[in-house]
Amino acid sequence: MSFQAYLDNIETKTGLTPRQFLDLATEKGFGPQTKATPILEWLKADYDLSRGYGMALVHVITKGPQISAKHVGTDGAHADASDTLWLDGKDTKPAL
Repeated sequence: MSFQAYLDNIETKTGLTPRQFLDLATEKGFGPQTKATPILEWLKADYDLSRGYGMALVHVITKGPQISAKHVGTDGAHADASDTLWLDGKDTKPAL
């Protein structure tokens, strides 16, 4: 599954966009210096997100929307269309 697909599926499951999760994380005091464990514990407790889905949000919370270009433009299961994740909701994502 692509990185963006993880975020889109999280939105489908929770009704919250990645940007909304960023805002909630900031309110909880999570940011670039936060380790993964407290973020994962919060996401599991409040949103029942598994570790795989949680780690996608951990990346966004701690590193922002930029991802490695390793899988951009490839045909594999992990292929992403861009090295920048769309955080403002799957229904508003521009076509590439």
